[in-house]
Amino acid sequence: MTRILLLGGTSEASTLAKTLASVDMDAVFSYAGRTAKPVSQPLPTRVGGFGGVQGLAAYLQAECITHVVDATHPFAAQMSTNAVRACDAAGVPLCAFERPAWQAGEGDYWVHADSIEGAVNALPDTPARVFLAIGKQNLAQFAAKPQHHYLLRLVDAPEAPLPLPRTTVEIARGPFDVAGDTALMQRHGITHLVAKNAGGAGAEAKLTAARDLGLPVIMIGRPQVPERPVKGCVAEVMAWLSHSAT
Repeated sequence: MTRILLLGGTSEASTLAKTLASVDMDAVFSYAGRTAKPVSQPLPTRVGGFGGVQGLAAYLQAECITHVVDATHPFAAQMSTNAVRACDAAGVPLCAFERPAWQAGEGDYWVHADSIEGAVNALPDTPARVFLAIGKQNLAQFAAKPQHHYLLRLVDAPEAPLPLPRTTVEIARGPFDVAGDTALMQRHGITHLVAKNAGGAGAEAKLTAARDLGLPVIMIGRPQVPERPVKGCVAEVMAWLSHSAT
């Protein structure tokens, strides 16, 4: 019998969950637990970590998991690394369901950074108004440049004081559109956009808005994770699971 652990948190994971549920496959959807009200899923759902590699390997064995699909955020490098190592230890096959990275096009002005630190260094020394579209996990490092005013867009309101002295917070959940993101940047007088190269359509509007407004984008490249099979669509994942996507 096939029993699947779907490591989620992305729109791709939600799409796959609907397909798995529609064909009555035995699957568990797992959230990391970083948002207060995650999107409900049509599968049995668990929330929270596993306790590292050993904890995840033990879970796979205890729950008789036969396949793992890693559809976490492309920047959830620790979870993806743990998943590869735990599956190796437990002898459970794994594939990643990963959306393609964004690519700069005509009219884009991108400055590439290979890390959060690189993005901080790429910001100007003179005061600027920065749309910091990176979530809430890596804000403290931008305190190295406190002269800037930072705009944050978060799913949940911060529970603790933010580490940045000049900050405006917008609470919103995507997907977003170009008109809305253009208006947001104009309303806050944004001069620079900092983004992680997450890919996908749900968060791409800000890049189009920045291009239309002639703003520079500091684009943070994806972190390295161990080699694993990567699938780009639901049909490919379902084929890997030996089922038809239809």
